[in-house]
Amino acid sequence: MALEITDATFEEVVLKSDKPVLVDFWAAWCGPCRMVGPVIDQISEEYQGKAVVGKVDVDAHQEFAAKYGVRNIPTVLTFHKGEVVNRQVGVAPKQTYAESLDALL
Repeated sequence: MALEITDATFEEVVLKSDKPVLVDFWAAWCGPCRMVGPVIDQISEEYQGKAVVGKVDVDAHQEFAAKYGVRNIPTVLTFHKGEVVNRQVGVAPKQTYAESLDALL
């Protein structure tokens, strides 16, 4: 399962990570988010130990969604050394998310 990331843990888990980080910004009421969720969980298992994969519920944790200009969900951001290096808005194939991590490994 992907890691639940909150406003309180975002800086430590995402920005200070020494590994690439994939973050899914989502909400429970969002249909496309429910399609992406299981894919993100699969990637979390496949990249365990190599990358950090997490989810931010934008209804409960809005600070970093706002900071990174997340206007539509799902939005999946890939971070490397605290910087956004890739942005995928909307539903995409699993390979799209995997490639954004592979490029950093």
